[in-house]
Amino acid sequence: VNSRQHPLEIPPPSGKDWPKEEEENFFLLDPDRKRDVLPQPFRMIHKLVMQVFESAVEIIEEREMLREAQKRKVQPIKCFPTAEFQVTERANCLAVSGKYIFVGLSVGLAAFSRCDLKDVCAWDAAQTEICAIHASALGNECHVLLAVDEMGLAWLFCFHKESFLLIKTLNEVEDISQRSPCVEVVLSRGGDYAGILLQGNTEAWLEIYQLPKDSWLTEMEENSGAAEELAWNERRSSSSSVGTFLLQELPVPAIQDDIKLDPPELLLTVRPPKPITGTSFKGPLDALKEVGDGSTLGLGYNHLIKDSQWELQEAIFCSTYQEYLEAEGVTKEEIPRYATFHFLLPSRILMGPEMEVEPDIPVGIGVHWYGNHNFCLYLLNPSLKDKAGSDLKPDVVWPCAAPIACSAVSSCSRYLALAGEDATITIWDKHLGYPLSVTAILEERFIRSIHFL
Repeated sequence: VNSRQHPLEIPPPSGKDWPKEEEENFFLLDPDRKRDVLPQPFRMIHKLVMQVFESAVEIIEEREMLREAQKRKVQPIKCFPTAEFQVTERANCLAVSGKYIFVGLSVGLAAFSRCDLKDVCAWDAAQTEICAIHASALGNECHVLLAVDEMGLAWLFCFHKESFLLIKTLNEVEDISQRSPCVEVVLSRGGDYAGILLQGNTEAWLEIYQLPKDSWLTEMEENSGAAEELAWNERRSSSSSVGTFLLQELPVPAIQDDIKLDPPELLLTVRPPKPITGTSFKGPLDALKEVGDGSTLGLGYNHLIKDSQWELQEAIFCSTYQEYLEAEGVTKEEIPRYATFHFLLPSRILMGPEMEVEPDIPVGIGVHWYGNHNFCLYLLNPSLKDKAGSDLKPDVVWPCAAPIACSAVSSCSRYLALAGEDATITIWDKHLGYPLSVTAILEERFIRSIHFL
């Protein structure tokens, strides 16, 4: 008799008879193909080969995807030079005006024709290296050039009848030790005004010049007429062909060497804003008198905060945020030594109700100094020439939340773009004084330049 002492249970599976395949899905294999499994080490080789094959397929698919993505992108147009011209010295800069290309060389200037790219003339009287050049057409085949050399001298030229004429060196002084180098030059469209940024030992300032282009054109026309009349008389009196050829080629430059053009007139001297200090007013009435009609914002000088209040506020601020100031390494505020400036066409902000202006001639300049929050506008009013040596106050102040890093003005002079050090770009309608758009760039970015296209 068979008697069970324990209840009937399903015995645990035994692994003795399990297949020895290393594949995880061995139980899915066809039993009829069991004998076709490769023995070792061929199975390992087969597995490695399959891995290499799968990796290769993945790489091919990625490359195909990248190739398709490149095809969908807009391909840039490859531009090749249509012509080229050789210069005798190293070319540092160039400017285009009318039908001429002006090139600043390691020794002097050179002018080339845009039509045939031939060398028209050159100037190397001072044996100086030209580092920057600006040019503008005045009319009647006359051009004005403003160049800066390696020593910081600002050279003003007039180009007429394929000849350079030096008008003046704007910042030249007899004592070289007292010379202030020029670091930036700007020439207005049409050649009515020129501006240079000078840096001294401890300060920097802007000088705005009015160019007497009308008198220049009149003088050039008179001398051109005299030169042509002289050449005609000489050709009539000359009988030899060689003499005729020489007289046809040489009279105009010979006459131009004797031309003396009127020098430019210093119109404005703009200095950077000074740091705000304690008030010098005795009461609110004195401060209100300095503000004027109160229709525009100022630089913050007309206040009633005393020196003791400034010192107390600074002490409280430093004691509260001492650890942050030490970590950032904050330094004392200094007078800025670099500025960006633009010539501005007439607008509602820069024009008075009784001002008579022409739409294509600048009426003001816009200036912002490095590290300053304000974009200052100054009128180019001839009545202000007696104040050229004094500290001018801006006619309009455009305050910004952050220090201005760079700025740009559209070609029509209506739109103003201000980029702050907080990587925010604001587009203003300068005619209405209204912001059109505000764009914030990614954090930890610094905008170095901005342009209208």
